[in-house]
Amino acid sequence: MSKRYAFLVHTDRCIGCNACEIACKNFYQQEASVHWRKVYYMQEKDLAQPCRVSVSLACNHCDDPSCLKACPTSAYAKRDDGIVTHDTERCIGCKLCTMACPYRVPCFDKDLGKVSKCEMCYERIDKGELPICVMSCPMEALEIIDLSDPKNAAHLDNLPGLPPTKMTHPSTRFIEARMGKQNWRENK
Repeated sequence: MSKRYAFLVHTDRCIGCNACEIACKNFYQQEASVHWRKVYYMQEKDLAQPCRVSVSLACNHCDDPSCLKACPTSAYAKRDDGIVTHDTERCIGCKLCTMACPYRVPCFDKDLGKVSKCEMCYERIDKGELPICVMSCPMEALEIIDLSDPKNAAHLDNLPGLPPTKMTHPSTRFIEARMGKQNWRENK
């Protein structure tokens, strides 16, 4: 069986420092409004206890990518290893993919008049290197895993507040932040 790459996000390690987001932006010299990776904070209403949980997200490299289906110029392709790529040369900037993606991943670049997105640094992966975001995380909160490896089946495929997975079957997996058994007020 061939490899099926995915991001593994350790929400139990992420401190919301944005190093992953900044490293990606710097490496690819993205226009100011373009963010292929973003750090979000989960809403307290979605958590068992009031606390701050950050999560770093990029393209989910879905099994059934809505961006690929929506694109009228076939600018998107899904590689055998699961990575969803985008060909900027084919892109006409219609933004249909940005509307189709439930995760709001594809970014419109005003300078280019085209869309772009995270491609999991596939050129680096092809050379045996890690994606820039993974390399830059000081807390090792991001990993690349192989979903065809049975040991990775136990990871969560969704977090509270994210769109339902049945829409596109995203490949990103999560290790959820563990809250203490006691309420934070009891720990004062």
